[in-house]
Amino acid sequence: MMRLPKFEYRIPQTIAEAVKIMADAGPAGQFVAGGTDLYPNMKRRQQMPKTVISVMRLNELNQITGDGNTGLRIGASIILTDVCEHPIINRDYPVVARAASMISTPLLRNMGTIGGNLLLDTRCNYYDQNFEWRKGINFCLKKDGDICWVAPGSSKCWAVQSSDLVPVMVAIGAKLRFASTLGERVVDAAGLYNDDGIEYLRKRPDELLVSIELPPTNGWRASYQKLRRRGAFDFPVLGVAACIHYDQDQVSNAKVVLGGIAPSPVEITEANTALVGKPLSEDQIQAAAEAAYIKARPLDNTDFVYQWRKQMARQYTLRALRDVAAMR
Repeated sequence: MMRLPKFEYRIPQTIAEAVKIMADAGPAGQFVAGGTDLYPNMKRRQQMPKTVISVMRLNELNQITGDGNTGLRIGASIILTDVCEHPIINRDYPVVARAASMISTPLLRNMGTIGGNLLLDTRCNYYDQNFEWRKGINFCLKKDGDICWVAPGSSKCWAVQSSDLVPVMVAIGAKLRFASTLGERVVDAAGLYNDDGIEYLRKRPDELLVSIELPPTNGWRASYQKLRRRGAFDFPVLGVAACIHYDQDQVSNAKVVLGGIAPSPVEITEANTALVGKPLSEDQIQAAAEAAYIKARPLDNTDFVYQWRKQMARQYTLRALRDVAAMR
């Protein structure tokens, strides 16, 4: 049986208190919300914080305000079930509710939070094992070792970004608000993720994710499609988010973003180019899907054969864009 290591558990009542505790704890501190990612990592000795700071009781992190006309702010500690079931999110941002509903199982969605999913640790077949298994292969570059077993000749960790909500947030242009003892800052979702399995967030360890700010919809349409072995529970081995803005019958702006195939979400700029300035016709959809296939370069560190996952980048982009086209 895997057990948690010993740690001090703190429950602040305000954001100011939370970030002060983190500043005092330094590198040995870690924020936690639902704990569905952190606690398993601690049991596997992938993360070993000495101070764990719960943010579930912070009032500002547990509110949803606004709507599709003005923009929506979702507190980072809102559980995934509430994201799935919230009437305004379902009415104005159905792609967010859909992506959240595809995360794990109902039990874990009752614990896991939207903020936790957006800050999810990167995953890899060689990393997501217990301590004894990893020790048996002499560990890996991401934790305790000096070699990436996915690409032994590479100096980079290729652990995969496996959040369902990240590609969606990048596609729709969401912003994330962080707080620390130095103050607050707001960053674009697209600028938060780094193409490195170890340093996968452009975020300081002392920063607390406070809220997710969704832009006004202004008539855009979006879809998210997920590839996994089972119909529930599994992490994505490919996720495709597509967001389309219209100017009458023409596509005025487009974003196609792939998740689950690299350490960060991959925006397919060639697909965007193929769509903008034209009607969303089958020919344009096919061209965008071909661009996604060419750009996708999954590695052999998750489920399924990686060459097949590359093929699926084309098919799931077709699904996402056809779904958006059907919404008009």
